[in-house]
Amino acid sequence: MKCHLSTIMGSKRLKIADVARDTGINRGTITRLYNETATRVELEVVDQLCKYLSVSVGEIFESESEAQRAEL
Repeated sequence: MKCHLSTIMGSKRLKIADVARDTGINRGTITRLYNETATRVELEVVDQLCKYLSVSVGEIFESESEAQRAEL
């Protein structure tokens, strides 16, 4: 899975600390998603991020095969 959280947060000029404070999501969880090192994530966290960032799940996450096809 490819996670676009860093790109989305960058475009909105948000810091990890801002998102953690505003959503109540653990800072470590956001950091792992931001750095694409997360191996699993709770659906509640995904839902909170989508609402907070006003994006859909598909805008945050993309399967690697879709990302590779887009590069071709």
